[in-house]
Amino acid sequence: MHTKTVGNSPESYYIRNSFLFNPNLMKLKMMGTIRLTQKLGFILFVILVGCKSQQEKVPHGHSHDTGHDHSHSHSHYPEHDSIMAHKLMFPSRVPDRVIANLTADAAHSLAVNWRTDQQVEAGFVEIAVATDGPEFLLKDVRRVEAKSEIFQNQNSKEPLVKAVYHSAEVNNLQPKTTYVYRVGNGKEGNDGWSEWFQYTTASDTSGEPFSFIYFGDAQNNVKSLWSRVIRNSYRKFPKVNFMLHAGDLINDRDANLEWGEWFYAGSFIHATVPSVMTPGNHEYRDGVLTSLWKPQFTLPENGPIEELKETCFAIDYQDMKLISIDSEGYDESMEARSAQIKWLDSVLQSNTKKWITIFTHYPVYSTKEGRDNWELREGIKPLIDKYGVDLVLQGHDHTYARGYADNKGKGLTVLDDAGTVYAVSVSGPKMYESQDQDWMVRRGEYTQLFQIITVTNDTIKYEAYTPIGNLYDAFDLIKKDGKKQLINRVPDSPIRLKKDFVREEK
Repeated sequence: MHTKTVGNSPESYYIRNSFLFNPNLMKLKMMGTIRLTQKLGFILFVILVGCKSQQEKVPHGHSHDTGHDHSHSHSHYPEHDSIMAHKLMFPSRVPDRVIANLTADAAHSLAVNWRTDQQVEAGFVEIAVATDGPEFLLKDVRRVEAKSEIFQNQNSKEPLVKAVYHSAEVNNLQPKTTYVYRVGNGKEGNDGWSEWFQYTTASDTSGEPFSFIYFGDAQNNVKSLWSRVIRNSYRKFPKVNFMLHAGDLINDRDANLEWGEWFYAGSFIHATVPSVMTPGNHEYRDGVLTSLWKPQFTLPENGPIEELKETCFAIDYQDMKLISIDSEGYDESMEARSAQIKWLDSVLQSNTKKWITIFTHYPVYSTKEGRDNWELREGIKPLIDKYGVDLVLQGHDHTYARGYADNKGKGLTVLDDAGTVYAVSVSGPKMYESQDQDWMVRRGEYTQLFQIITVTNDTIKYEAYTPIGNLYDAFDLIKKDGKKQLINRVPDSPIRLKKDFVREEK
């Protein structure tokens, strides 16, 4: 029957009579009516809240281009009043916000988190070695039960969001092996499960190359304007091993809509390419970390003290020691500051990896006067120098700069056994201006960037790209027999400065 008319058509007669004589179909009709009523109720809620927001005319929060800005937007966003916002904020029985995280032993384990509504009481990961076809389903599919936590939060001007967060760590995996996994409620079939994702463990063989993408602050307008950065970074480098975020993933620490946008922007990439992140000042408020950090991420707990678990930690990834310093915790608490300094000294002293990378939110060397972080520099710079850290990757300044600073009384030269390269970057649309500093080799303003860092036996290859794929900065750091050689590969293109393409109104 091709007709789409309703009312007294033969099709509608058949439908009406099917419901009358089939109790199961009548039940479905009643359930559909309930769902329709719920949707109509939500639409009415949207209209009422939208009218109220117009009456209140609450101004948006904002950030200042000075120092450590701790302001957050608590005002009502019109974006809350849409079906899309409802989808981004509220969970269902189908897993969402699925994300894989690096563990302390990335060659043999996988950490994965996801979220459901509170009808789902338990969560499971099913995992198997990937195959060319679906035959992995017929082989040894392993099931691991997650830790499930009933959780609710309500940010200012947002509705109450109730969820269950599920967290699992899958151990005893084989190095350099591609697995398929899915997360769900443990029931038979596909109902209540995610799709199958692919994930590759790190190698345990020295000298094996790997790569990762480093992002500065995403923070604002994440769905609208940051999504193209992470998606095009993956499109350009689909075989990247992990992604690293240097803090300020969102703007308001407990805003469920903003976290929903962050997960939406990365979509399946978050579940396929493992992530590692350090918190920024916008993951904190009044010295308190967002309540959503630990439920939605599973990061190593090998930091110095309880309050720094999953924010200050170390990871061995092939030939690299990767270290997160919680710079906002460092800034807020003397206990956290002294604990991180002592712990970092211990971690670096016992390190056996060839390469060392520290990532932290506040820059050791900032891009503008008034944004200096001398307390951080005073505490960790001597250790960076002492142990010859190779890279320090940072965010916060909403601009780009890369260079090196005095090390043991000298800068990083053609041959220098102690030089460290510092980078500050931004991936989101919020932009500040910078000032030329002695430590800078390359800088840029009003430019969204991502950095691909490729590590081989003797070389770190660093490249910074714009979202449309233009190379903006590059260098090679070569280390042989304890000696470092830096080869700058800065492209022959002008420095991007705000004054050259943003016209200020007079």
